[in-house]
Amino acid sequence: MPRVRRSRAIPATPEQVWRTVCDPHHLPRWWPRVQRVEAVDSDRFTEVLATDKGRAVRADFRVVESTAPELRRWSQDVEGSPFERLLHSAETEVRLAPDGEGGTRVTLTIRQRLRGIGALGGFLVRRATRKQADGALDALARLHGR
Repeated sequence: MPRVRRSRAIPATPEQVWRTVCDPHHLPRWWPRVQRVEAVDSDRFTEVLATDKGRAVRADFRVVESTAPELRRWSQDVEGSPFERLLHSAETEVRLAPDGEGGTRVTLTIRQRLRGIGALGGFLVRRATRKQADGALDALARLHGR
């Protein structure tokens, strides 16, 4: 099961970063490939993602855990989606902690269980997921002043 964990210090308080990561409407501002977010409910949302070829793909998510301003975890609904061929499950976790210098240590953990032939390419998936997590952390740092 590919699991990627990336971490970065952000020069903003946990409460400030929390306002960005807890609201799915902000995902296009900081999560790679997200063009827009639709159907936002208290525990569900849909991302519209851009493919390399410019097509839009929808991905549905449900919030699994949310504890302000420390933890936000969401899981992708893969059954019946275009992602079903590749994934058994996918879960993203964002942890926020004071960094001791007035900022926030943001840790992203992305866990994926691959399906079928895709399981053989776990190292490729891990590399792409690492790039995605780094892109998200870079965007959060830009949004919050670094």
